[in-house]
Amino acid sequence: MSNNFHNHPYHLVDYSPWPLTGAIGTMTLVTGMVKWFHNFSMNLIMLGYIIIILTMYQWWRDICREGTFQGKHTFLVSKGLRWGMILFIVSEIFFFASFFWAFFHSSLTPNIELGTLWPPMNVIPFNPFQIPLLNTIILITSGLTVTWSHHSMMNNNFSQTSQSLFLTITLGFYFSILQAYEYFEAPFSISDSIYGSTFFMATGFHGLHVIIGTIFLLTCFLRLLNNHFSSTHHFGFEAAAWYWHFVDVVWLFLYISIYWWGN
Repeated sequence: MSNNFHNHPYHLVDYSPWPLTGAIGTMTLVTGMVKWFHNFSMNLIMLGYIIIILTMYQWWRDICREGTFQGKHTFLVSKGLRWGMILFIVSEIFFFASFFWAFFHSSLTPNIELGTLWPPMNVIPFNPFQIPLLNTIILITSGLTVTWSHHSMMNNNFSQTSQSLFLTITLGFYFSILQAYEYFEAPFSISDSIYGSTFFMATGFHGLHVIIGTIFLLTCFLRLLNNHFSSTHHFGFEAAAWYWHFVDVVWLFLYISIYWWGN
């Protein structure tokens, strides 16, 4: 296609096979899950994962090329991407709001099945001043380092940008390791009343978001090493920083409400 010259600032995407391969990968993955549930065979589900991972890599590679080398992410396109990221984070806020709603609904008025107690009878909660407090310090520190990295990039100090971004990624991995250890040592499970359900659903999905955000920042770190960003053209990194700050704020609410107040 000869879409190299336009008289408008919008991005008309070229023909791409990745939506089709993504759909095929998703169908293979879901079919593989059904086969896994019934026949205990993971062959098809692994094939689905491989197709999806390859599709993600190549699709995102093309997007990086469009924005970095082909100049298709104009000011108006970047503005649309910013609004898209903002609305995505808003949708994530409502996603976590449902878990907080369930938690406060049950904790403020514990019914007789819970022994009219919160935490419910025979449930031993975590000490909020041990690993949870350490994880809080880790995430707050990572929020500072990612802000340091962003400001360094805007000031063309790419040495400090890479150093502080690497530190943020390290703290993200450290948080995930500590949370996995916490789950391993947990004195209750997800099936232990509504307390276990809300605790593991809320903190588990937050942990998943930390892993996603860490991968997001790691991708930005690799792009930074390949000179994909400048002081005026770095929305990919900016979106990752927004997402990381969202993860930090959600954890503060989780720590205060579930670990400390709910204890």
